[in-house]
Amino acid sequence: MIVFDTGPLVAAAIPNQRRHHACVELLTGSRLAGRRLILPPTVTAEVGYFLNRYGSPAVEAAFLGSVAAGDFETVDLTPADYRRMSELVSRYADLPLGTTDASVIAVAERLGATEVATLDLRHFSVVRPRHIASLALVPSADED
Repeated sequence: MIVFDTGPLVAAAIPNQRRHHACVELLTGSRLAGRRLILPPTVTAEVGYFLNRYGSPAVEAAFLGSVAAGDFETVDLTPADYRRMSELVSRYADLPLGTTDASVIAVAERLGATEVATLDLRHFSVVRPRHIASLALVPSADED
């Protein structure tokens, strides 16, 4: 199981993005391995915004179509997730962490996920989740 943040999905969908190849390989390899690709609703909204802005409405629509087709496992946020997100945003206010990143961490904690797909090493390498010492961040910084 991998909980997805925004960056890898945007980079995979738009060829001129810096980590495009590594993110395409991450998605392809994870799908071929039958891994659960977890998508919080905050990430879906943020990805849609960036795909429309840096890609096109067609790229955004293709992403939404892949979500509708079941390429990702969407998860709703629970009241407990929102409480945890509030704690995380307050605790890491100096980053600032933000709602979307906090939701990824809260969902990972609730589901017991140890891996997060992100390009945001600055935030995710600092945050300490409750259920493990640190999250494994993919793709690794040296993959491209």
